[in-house]
This record gives sequence, structure tokens and C-alpha cells, in this order.
Amino acid sequence: MSKINPFKALRPAQQFAKNLASRPYDVLNREEAKAEAEGNAVSFLHITKSEIDLPEEEDIHSAHVYEKAKENLQAFIDNHILFSEEKPCYYIYQLIMNGKSQTGLVAVSSVDDYENDIIKKHEFTRPEKEKDRINHIATTGAQTGNVFLAYRNVAEVDEIINNWKDQHAPTYDFIAEDTISHTIWVVNDTQTMERISQLFEQQVPNTYIADGHHRAASAAKVRQQLGDKKTEEANWFLTTLFPANELQILDYNRVVKDLNGLNAATFLNELDGKFIVEKSEFPVKPKRLHDIGMYLKGSWYCLIAKESSYSNDPIGVLDVSILQENVFAPLLNILDQRTDKRVDFVGGIRGVKELEKRVNSGEMEVAFSLFPVSIEQLFDIADSGNVMPPKSTWFEPKLRDGLLTHLIF
Repeated sequence: MSKINPFKALRPAQQFAKNLASRPYDVLNREEAKAEAEGNAVSFLHITKSEIDLPEEEDIHSAHVYEKAKENLQAFIDNHILFSEEKPCYYIYQLIMNGKSQTGLVAVSSVDDYENDIIKKHEFTRPEKEKDRINHIATTGAQTGNVFLAYRNVAEVDEIINNWKDQHAPTYDFIAEDTISHTIWVVNDTQTMERISQLFEQQVPNTYIADGHHRAASAAKVRQQLGDKKTEEANWFLTTLFPANELQILDYNRVVKDLNGLNAATFLNELDGKFIVEKSEFPVKPKRLHDIGMYLKGSWYCLIAKESSYSNDPIGVLDVSILQENVFAPLLNILDQRTDKRVDFVGGIRGVKELEKRVNSGEMEVAFSLFPVSIEQLFDIADSGNVMPPKSTWFEPKLRDGLLTHLIF
């Protein structure tokens, strides 16, 4: 059963919350982060993307970057921009995007649960991304990135959270520049916190990583590295737990640098055996399973997977699997999307225009748009002990970094 705990969050003074809260470190590159933080001395990007405060020639994974993050974090504390909660608390985090609301519980989850598969995974991690977060946590002593967990609804947990929202004023409440609303309540009543912990331990057999596999894996490996020096807080990692019925999964799309020596005409002909290939006058954002959009040489195509091109097991039926087994591996020689530098991933929130931009710029040669995976597919695959191909799910809206941080030392 699932073990969660309240914790003493490191969080911003109320007047700084909106300007401090930043988009997750892993959805921004260096240039985007620098532009977003420009003119904002309290942006949390100075901690999560501290390379923006160093010379351009500095490698983003150098030791100087992590030391700068530690220095900036301490400066935020010293200048009373951030402070630590006096007692362990739970936190309720509500996001509203395009009129749709979703509410999660911010807590620390057990590293033991992660290692013992109480916390279920659905994808492998990429080694270089894991190493980056290990270095960041180990140097700063802070888990700044939130792991997004899902669980099957528990009526009494829903009731407790809804009642608390109704009966208490929020601590933070603002609309970010992307029009997404962020509202946080502090749950500091001992009896309420104890009941929440009991309900998870009694009625939630598993939680599921929806977003944040690298952050979770890194927290576990930092604890291991600490060895005899590990603190009690290192046994826990920062999570926000959302009931399944409130979650929205978006598509997670792919762009590829080259066609593995094939010209466009030959590539299209090769696709004929596994797909019905239809040229489209409009960008293709698939409306159903087994339809895959493709942008190549300034034109959009819809690739309709033939029944013979996939199996009906939980993994084989996924469109990301169909793309891997019928296009990436046999035609493009991309055998492992986690490590192959020729493929990159584009979250569905960026839209098909981002796919066109990446190809039209000459950076990439072909792009693929996919239909989103469902939350039940994610649960089924995780429960079966299998994993999806990498970057199969994209969740929106994203939690903001900096509002609630977990210190492990």
C-alpha cells in the first residue's frame, strides 16, 4: 500500500509567488529559460536552470552549473524570498487550463515504495537526463522538480480535499503568463493530515508515475549515493498525487533528423506495406487510435495503420509502438528512442505548428503526430509490469517549479 507523508516545504513568501514560480526545467532549453527569466531576479529558473546565469560557453552539465544552483538557492533563502514551513504539512494544488480544473495533493512519497514497485513506472529513463537531476539534487540538497503521480480515486480523499478547499482561503492564487491558474492551500491540521495518510496506506495499493520518471529515479539514486550520510528526508521524494478522473493526457510527438539515407519518394513507398498513406491539405492531428500524422518535405500525410502492422497486446496496440516497429526500427534504424540522438520529442501542448517549424527550419527532416494514450492504458501497462516506449505521454497543465520544494539536507 502507498506511503505518503506531509513535509516542511521550502516555499516563497506570498508576494513573490507569481514571479518566482517557473515552468518545469525539462520543458525549456537554455535559450528559452534565459528569455523567460530575463528581468526577473526571483524566477526559480535561476535555480533549476542556473546555466542562464553563467557564460554561454559553459557546458550545461558542468559542476559549475550545479554549484551555481546551490548558490542561488541559498541566496533566495538568505534574502527571505523562500522560507521553510514550521511544521510538516500537506498541500492542495489546483490548476485550471481552458476552463478545466484538476486538483492534486502535494506530499512526499516513499523511496522504498518506488524501489519496491508500489509506485508503478511505465517507461524507462534516459541516462543523461537522470544524471543531470542526480547532480542537481546531490549538490543543492533540494528536490525542486515535482513527480506527477496518478491513483485510482478514493471517495473520502476527494471529499477531504474538496471540503478543505471550500472552508479555507488559499495561500497562493495567481494566473501565470500562459493563462493557467495556480492555487495552493496549506493543509496543516494534524487530524486531517493523519487521516489522509491512513487512507492512502489503506485504500491506495499503488500510485503511478504520470510525469517525472527521471526525477523519481534520481531521488532514489541520490539516497543510495548518500549511503551512511543519508538523512530521513532522503527516504522521501516530492510528489503531487492526482486522482485519475481529473487527468488529461496529451499527445507526445516525434521529430527525426534524417531518413537514414532514403529519399522522400522511397520512404513513402516503403510505408505502403504497413499503412494506408493519404496526403492531406491540412495539418494532421490524429482523432483516433492508429492514425498517425506525418510532415515531410512541406506536406502532411495521414498514415492509417493496417491491422497486420500491430498486435493487440497492451504495448503493441499503442501508436508509439506501431511507429517504432514499422517505421523507426526497420526504415530509419532508430532502435532505441531513449538514446538515439536523431530523434527528439515534442509535447502536444506545442501543437502541430511546432512540428512544422522543426522540419521547415532544416533541423529535422520528418515529424510524426500521435493520438494520446489514455490513463487506463497507462494503468494497464504499468500493472502488467511492462513499459511503454519512451515519451509516450504528455500531461498538461504542468505544475510550476519553486512553489513547493523538498529539502533532503
